Amino acid sequence: MHRADTDSFVTPSGLSTHRTRSRWATIFAAAVLVASLPVIGQAGGELQQKLAALKQSTTENQQKLHKYEWTETTQLTLKGDAKPPSLSMCQYGPDGKVQKTPMSAPPPPPSGGRFKQKIVAKKKEEMKDYMGQVKTLLAMYVPPDPQRMQQAFQAGKVSLNATAGTGLAAVVFKDYAQPGDQMTISFNTAEKKISSLNVNTYMDEPKDTVTLAVQFASLPDGTNYVQQSVLNATAKKLQVTTTNSNYQPVGAH
Repeated sequence: MHRADTDSFVTPSGLSTHRTRSRWATIFAAAVLVASLPVIGQAGGELQQKLAALKQSTTENQQKLHKYEWTETTQLTLKGDAKPPSLSMCQYGPDGKVQKTPMSAPPPPPSGGRFKQKIVAKKKEEMKDYMGQVKTLLAMYVPPDPQRMQQAFQAGKVSLNATAGTGLAAVVFKDYAQPGDQMTISFNTAEKKISSLNVNTYMDEPKDTVTLAVQFASLPDGTNYVQQSVLNATAKKLQVTTTNSNYQPVGAH
């Protein structure tokens, strides 16, 4: 007895029905691909062009910012409880990192007995350590790193969403600094400046979500700077709002 097999059923053309369908499916897929190549190429070229402008703008802007000092105001809210804001004078150091000089009076020592003071001091130290880890994490995103952006592009992890008529292009990076994260940069293509930046990332585990929303503004000479950033660390029920103001050339006062 012969086994029923669709491949053995031969059509008048001499080809099996299954193979005929497979061949036509392949031809159709190839035709669709060829027809879409100009569109894919155009989209890829536009993305590469926008990314190149974004990287150049970021590099040049960082060089300009190194000539300034500014006031940073930080407002921390923990579990719905707003802490007193702290002020710092900031400027870039020789190592390229921001150096901060506190301007606010130090917080008063904790009240209560020795045991309570010990608990409060321990919690403050834990929060200080956590904030240090968050700072290290966010330094991988702000300011955006041209090298990381290029690596994401080469890995096919970058997409472009341009809004017609607005002059804004949203460049979306996935797996930018660590697996599963996402960074979206809104870029003003006419002025070649970042207008906003949003990060969705995490600390040690994906469930320890950290989000960052950053708004940019421009100084009179065109230098772009972070006007305000809002950090949310959901696991700790922590929100940190940082506002930068009073920019002036280093040594001007």
